[in-house]
Amino acid sequence: MRIVYMGTPDFAKNSLERLYEDGHEVVGVFTQPDRPRSRGMKVSHSPVKELAVACDTPVFQPDSLKGGTAADDLRRLNCDLVVAVAYGKLLPADILEVPPLGCINIHASLLPKYRGAAPIQWAILNGEEVTGVTAMYLTEEMDTGDILLAKQTSIGADETSGALFGRLAILGAELLSETVSLIANGRAQRTPQNHDEATYAPMLGREMSPIDWTGTALSIGCKVRGLNPWPTATAELRGMLFKVFAVETIEGETSRNPGEIVSTGNSGIEVACADGSVIIKELQAPGGKRMAAADYLRGNSF
Repeated sequence: MRIVYMGTPDFAKNSLERLYEDGHEVVGVFTQPDRPRSRGMKVSHSPVKELAVACDTPVFQPDSLKGGTAADDLRRLNCDLVVAVAYGKLLPADILEVPPLGCINIHASLLPKYRGAAPIQWAILNGEEVTGVTAMYLTEEMDTGDILLAKQTSIGADETSGALFGRLAILGAELLSETVSLIANGRAQRTPQNHDEATYAPMLGREMSPIDWTGTALSIGCKVRGLNPWPTATAELRGMLFKVFAVETIEGETSRNPGEIVSTGNSGIEVACADGSVIIKELQAPGGKRMAAADYLRGNSF
C-alpha cells in the first residue's frame, strides 16, 4: 500500500518504523519544521524526519497545511492512505479528501476519553488504572472520528508519563499494523464515537507544577508521576524550590498540618498532606542534579 505518513516526535517514530517493517511503500513523510530543541537550542530534525531521511523517503515540512502547497504535494504522491501519529496539526478538508482510503490516526487514549494534546499525562494525573491506544479516521475536528480498533493496557502503580509514553508508542505501532492490514483487505469497520462521553486532555504547563499539600496522598502521587518528565512537580521546602520526580504515598490519619515536614532520613523527606503523608524519594535542588532524596540529605543540612 502507498502511504503518506504524518508525525513528529519519538512516539510517532515507532509507528513509522512499523510501516517500513511491514513492507508498505511510504511515499512521503510530513513532519513539523526544524526547530531549536533541547537545552542548547540547537536546530535539529524531528525523530520522524531523521528516520525518513535514513530510509530515503521524501520529507515535507510545511509551516501550515492550510493553503500553500501541502494538498498539491499530497496529490502528487498518489498515496492510497494517510497515516497521522502525533503530527501536531489538524488536517484540513482539502487534505482529508485526497487519499482514496482516507486518513487515519493513532491516538494515545481509549477514545472518546482524553481527546487532545496530552492524553498520556492526564490519564495518570486523574488516577486512571487503564488506558490504551485508538485507531480512528480523521476529521476536521480534534479526535472525533470513527473508531477502527483499540488496544488497552493497565497503568502501573508507580508508572510515570515518560514510561507509559514508551509503552504506548510500541502498542500504537502494533495497532497501526493491524489497522492498515484491515484497510488493505477491505475488512475495516467504523464505529462512531459517543461524543457525550468525551473528556479532554489539554496541553500541560509549568503553572501545574507546584504540589498542593492539602490534597490527598494519592492525588499528589498521581501528580508527581503525571508531570514526570515534564514539566515536573515542584515543592517549596525550607525556603528552596525543589523538583520532585518520585514519591511514596502513605495514606492514613495525621496530626501534622499539610506541607509540614514530618521526618527526614534514609527513606527520604516525609511531608504531611490531607490524609497522611508523602515521602519524597527523588528530587533536584536548585542548580543541582537529580538524585535520591536520601543522597541529598547526606550532603546537605535540612
